[in-house]
Parts: sequence; structure tokens; C-alpha cells
Amino acid sequence: MNRTDFLIALIGSALVAGCEKGATAVTAPAPETSRDPGVHSAQIADAQKQYLSIEAVAVSQVVDLLALPGRVTFRPQAQSAIGATTAGRVVAVLVQAGQVVKTGTELLTIESADAGTARATLDQAATRLGSAESVFRRQVEMVEKGVGLEFERQEAEARLKEARAEYERARNAADLIGSGQGIRVTVRAPADGVVITIRTAVGATVAPGGEALLELGDPARLQVVAQVPEGDLRRIAVGQEADVELPALAARVAARVENFNPRVDPESRRSQVYLALSKRIDGLRAGMLAQVALRVGAKADVLVPVSAVLIKDGKRRVVYVEREDGSFEARDVQTGRNQDGQVVILQGLTVGERVVVRGALLLDTQAEQLL
Repeated sequence: MNRTDFLIALIGSALVAGCEKGATAVTAPAPETSRDPGVHSAQIADAQKQYLSIEAVAVSQVVDLLALPGRVTFRPQAQSAIGATTAGRVVAVLVQAGQVVKTGTELLTIESADAGTARATLDQAATRLGSAESVFRRQVEMVEKGVGLEFERQEAEARLKEARAEYERARNAADLIGSGQGIRVTVRAPADGVVITIRTAVGATVAPGGEALLELGDPARLQVVAQVPEGDLRRIAVGQEADVELPALAARVAARVENFNPRVDPESRRSQVYLALSKRIDGLRAGMLAQVALRVGAKADVLVPVSAVLIKDGKRRVVYVEREDGSFEARDVQTGRNQDGQVVILQGLTVGERVVVRGALLLDTQAEQLL
């Protein structure tokens, strides 16, 4: 090799060595990749982590509420329908609708020929009973003195029994008609309450078994009747608790399921559930509307703050899970309902995992916050 060839080879070797040294000097560390293909991960400097809030995923017991429309009604035992006890004509209406009455208060006066006949029959039966008792006592005394006959005493005893039976029948018939004198019958309140409806007037002809003349209700004995769709009836049980909202009174009161109607209305496809109120509410009246929130059970839900969930590509729901090495994994999740700033995670997280609940946008600037 001559001098010229040696110089050329020396220069070429130096250029190759210089290129290799320069390439080594400018090479940057390779970015961290996820351990699982297709899973995005992110890592930030320790100084930036102070802007993140990280919490462990926990299970929360959530009460399952069933919202139902309802209304206030009288309990069956608290409502009285008062009809005529005998045929006749109304001659006086002694109360007004809305009036508070006590047991025995006079409500109506009816004139009835049947009442006059029944009372006359009772008087005659009482007279015959008195006479039969007198004859029987005399026959007993005579037999005891030895001047009377036994068969006469027995006949007197038989006539006394007949007189007593006749008197009992007459008295029961008069009692069914009610109190009063002669042909007049006074209709009285059978219990304390309020006059709800008056369906008769002076001069009206009435008869037993006809339409009720008045209706009474006890305002201290009210209940709430809720309308339940037939598909939810399997979730209803006696003893379940509820909150009842009364819009007209701006009040809320606790209640409890007492019973429910086994029949489903063929048109509305709903059944009735009866709830007892925990306390008396001033101003509460039958017919008022109510909103019932019935507690039909509780379930364990995985909840995270809404701020922990990001939206990717307009439809994916993503949360960032902290790994043991301090990096963060973007995890796809399936979300449920939002409630009080929390969102239910149906799939994608397990209890104990630590997720970024605030500041997740620092890890993914292309995502959007779930609102």
C-alpha cells in the first residue's frame, strides 16, 4: 500500500468512528410502554403528582328507591257510611259538611210510619210481658201455699216464655230503627269524626239498603295509598319503609307498608299499596296528593367521583389507575347512574385499586371530563 492509499484509509476510519460516537451521544431514552399491548399508560414527574388526588376504590351500600304516586285516604275503619234504618221522609238535616261530630251527635231526623208501628208493637209486647209475669208469680205463690194446681203454674210459665220472646223481637226491631219518639227517627253519629259528604236533603224519601245519606271520616286515622306498576309488585313486602312527600303541606314524613291489594287494575296495570304514617301531620286531609319513595332494598355499588371519569373518542369512559411503579394505566370502564357527585362503575374496576379522582386531565390532555 502506497502513502496515498494509507492516508485515504486512515481518514475513512476516522469518519466512521466519529459518526458512531455522535450517534451514541444524541440517542434519547425510549418512552415507557405498557406491559399489556393496546393498554395506554402515562407517567409524570413527581413535582406534578401534587396536583393529582388519588383514592382507593371502595364499595358503597346504596338504597334502592322506588318512586310512586299516591294520595291520602281514610283508613277503612275510620270511615262510616250512614244510611236510613227505616223507610220514610227526611224532615231535618242537623249537621253541615266539614262539621266535627262526636259519637251520638244527632245528624238527621226521619219521619217513618214503620217506626211508629214498631214502637207501638214494642209497647204492646211490654204490656203483655208484664201481665204474663204477674200471672206466673201468682200461680207460683198459690202452688207454694197448696191452693194452686201444678199444671196451671206450668201453663203460666209457658205463656211467660212466649211473652218474653215476643218482647225481645219487638225490642230488636225498634232498636234497629234507632232512637226517637213516635214516628220520628233520629239518626246519630256512630263514631267521632268529620262530616265528609251529605247526600240527602229535607223532603227526600229514604229506605233501608239505599244510598248512604252521610259519610263520616276520622281525620286522625289517615293512610297513604300508593300506585305500584304490576312489574314492581314482586319487590314490595309488608314492613318496608318509605318517605312520603306531601307537596300541599311542604312536608315529609316517614311511613311503612302495612298491606297491599293483590288485585291489579286491568286498565292502569297498577295495584294499591297501603302505607301507615309514622306521625300525625297538621292540616293533612283525605284526597291530598303524595309522592312516595319506597325503600325496596339495598345493593353494593362501586362508586367513584364523577371527576375521575374521562371521555375518550367521544364515547369511551376511562379512568386512570395507579400502578405499583407509580405510573398510571388508562382503564376502560362501564358506567351506570350518577348520584350526588358519584358515578356507579358497572365494570372495569375492582375494590382496592387506586384511581385518580382529581387532575386526570394532566395525564391525558386529549380526553374530556365527564360532567
